[in-house]
Amino acid sequence: MADIITRDGSWSFDGDAVRIVPGSKVHPVRQDLGEFAVPLRALAGISFEPDRKGGRLRLRLRTGACPVLRAADGRLKDASDPYQLTVEKDRRGVAEYLVDEVRNTLLIEQVPDGPVDRFLLAGPSLPVSGGGGDGTASFDGETVRLTWNWKAEQSKVSGGAVALPVSEVTGVHWLPALGLENGWLRFETGSGSASALAKFDPHALDLWGLSRKEYSAVLVAAAVLVRLPDTRAAVGPAPSGPAALPPPPASSAPPVPPVPPVPPADDHDVLLRRLRELGELHQAGILTDDEFSTAKQAVLKRL
Repeated sequence: MADIITRDGSWSFDGDAVRIVPGSKVHPVRQDLGEFAVPLRALAGISFEPDRKGGRLRLRLRTGACPVLRAADGRLKDASDPYQLTVEKDRRGVAEYLVDEVRNTLLIEQVPDGPVDRFLLAGPSLPVSGGGGDGTASFDGETVRLTWNWKAEQSKVSGGAVALPVSEVTGVHWLPALGLENGWLRFETGSGSASALAKFDPHALDLWGLSRKEYSAVLVAAAVLVRLPDTRAAVGPAPSGPAALPPPPASSAPPVPPVPPVPPADDHDVLLRRLRELGELHQAGILTDDEFSTAKQAVLKRL
């Protein structure tokens, strides 16, 4: 077991998955997503980026593995990204050890780093809600509901709250507000959208960017994406929480070629070098006695 605890949260790795637990004062997206596990087969890599204050851990997932990342489409700010962890200066050694453990396991287990054709994480737990601007979106696994506040356009208010069965939703798109440009959370149906402008579209929230809480709309988008007809069969039944899913059924898509296996001699050398590094970190006071003992036993088991 390799783990790290910081003010930003904690990550732990048991050889099969990285468990992520957010801190108590993190971005609303990370708070609402809560604790979840990333299975080893969903990982493409991990890195530690040191800086003068400590550094940052980053998990890199295989393209298509996470519904939240797919819904965000690269638009999450660093503070809202659940796959980043700020590390204090006195935790650098532990962060580097965690990186080595995950990387070595990815190599030993020959986990491919290429894209996948199905979600490998279940996404946000249900029910989920989020938004802002002119209303709120919620989803319980069966129905998307849009309710309006006093700032919504009169056409939306007069039409009342909207309930969309997920079976009628053909697409969902999230765009955060950027500068003076509003964002939106839009649900597409077979009948099309009522308007190109989110402020008048009864199937869309108009996001103004006045609060970080608006970013939680991306979690609603992710939860719906998992259950759209083209992805529902791949991820299986709706889970009670954002835990990793069991292996999906075989696909007709061509398999992603695995990375070459690491020769046993190289593995042995890597593990011996890691033991020396752990001893140096312990002597320097970076690792406590307990941390050193746990880390050493984990390495020895692989020799």
